[in-house]
Amino acid sequence: MLLDESTWRDRIFLGGTWVPGGGGVIEVVEPATGGVLGQIGRADGADAARAAEQAAEAQRQWAATPHPQRSAVLRKAAQLWTQYAEEISWWNIREVGAIPGIAGFAVHVAEQECYEAAALPGRPYGELLSSEEPRLSMARRGPAGVVAVISPFNVPIILGIRSVAPALALGNAVILKPDPRTAVTGGVTMARIFEEAGLPPGVLQMLPGGADVGEALIEHPAVRVISFTGSTAVGRRIGELAGRHLKRAHLELGGNSAMIVLDDADVDEAVNLAAFGSFFHQGQICMTTGRHLVHERLYDDFVERLAAKAGALPVGDPARSEVALGPLIDAAQRDKVHSIVTASIGAGAKTAAGASYDGLFYAATVLADVPAGSPAFAQEIFGPVAPVVRFSDAAEAARLAADSEYGLSLGIVTKDVMKGLALADTIPTGIVHINDQTVADEANSPFGGVLASGTGARFGGAAANVEAFTETRWVTMRGATPTYPF
Repeated sequence: MLLDESTWRDRIFLGGTWVPGGGGVIEVVEPATGGVLGQIGRADGADAARAAEQAAEAQRQWAATPHPQRSAVLRKAAQLWTQYAEEISWWNIREVGAIPGIAGFAVHVAEQECYEAAALPGRPYGELLSSEEPRLSMARRGPAGVVAVISPFNVPIILGIRSVAPALALGNAVILKPDPRTAVTGGVTMARIFEEAGLPPGVLQMLPGGADVGEALIEHPAVRVISFTGSTAVGRRIGELAGRHLKRAHLELGGNSAMIVLDDADVDEAVNLAAFGSFFHQGQICMTTGRHLVHERLYDDFVERLAAKAGALPVGDPARSEVALGPLIDAAQRDKVHSIVTASIGAGAKTAAGASYDGLFYAATVLADVPAGSPAFAQEIFGPVAPVVRFSDAAEAARLAADSEYGLSLGIVTKDVMKGLALADTIPTGIVHINDQTVADEANSPFGGVLASGTGARFGGAAANVEAFTETRWVTMRGATPTYPF
């Protein structure tokens, strides 16, 4: 077994060893039942400091490791994701509340992230530059050093591995701080995969914990890059703290992505996209379709059919029955979702489906005639809620789509793809999908948002990963020393 509890129970992964954490223990809770699946160690600030010091020491040797050996570790890690897919998916379903579809997809993406990262060590790591002097001038890229990866609860495998794998491949050491609510899926799994893959001790460490651990990592001088995925509010605080300590912070934050349904779209096709975009993984995805902007000619038909589809989607425990929606992660998240829904209804939105819950199971919800100023239009809901707004022409659709502090993903449904692309060019987002909804992820593609959704594409694809996890140095060489006037 990869995740034998005797290995990690009451422990963190520090310096290549499973040891007790200074902050006590964290219960691993199954959101669907409230049952306790186990206990993992909780790190504290002192653990973070020790991890940073050990990582700095281990990183120097890892960076000097020949690139074929680093690539081999990443390829082995990719194979292990496949080998242990069933066991990892079981934890993903139980601990995260993921339905089997997204649990399996997360493992697939992790495998692909490792294979993509395995190609990085052998890539050209610089370029020759022209020089006005008689010398060889070049720009060389090298590892940044120690990278802190702070990952969230919602899709913990994907949102951790997409930083961990390329950072390791490029010669960095990594300290991973998973969300304590999903520390087995998002933390233990990663540590065990790379332990089995032969990564040297200290090059990857795993510290479940709270904000104190994250702050300690950001403040420690050995940590040079922070890669954070999470809410915009927390991302702002991390960015401020990182700036104070002159650290690079790559921030992938919240979203309130729009899907625009133009007047030439097929309603059934659009509804199919809309339901997946808003309800997949209970809407707990940064790219979730948060606003459905539908042309007035199709609006009533769209709302009716989307509401019917939402009402037919089964909600329940994904470990024990075949469902489309599992539980939200905890009561605080459920209450936040419901408060946005009820406040929006109070502001004039109409309930077409859902708007109710049983425990942590929130029904697929469709809100019609959502006022532009209401919470369901303006805020990231992070739950299975589809707000629908009508528009009369493309200019109004562009205005509504851009009427958001976020800029992560955009979907446009139309029979005229060039018209869709032209419309997309008027709306600021980091990702655009023509004739698709807003949720997608591929290991070889750049990923990131603009505005309050983050600091741009710092994940996915060789260019983004190299930019994120290396530093550039100018190097010159002369055959003979020059003579200066003094």
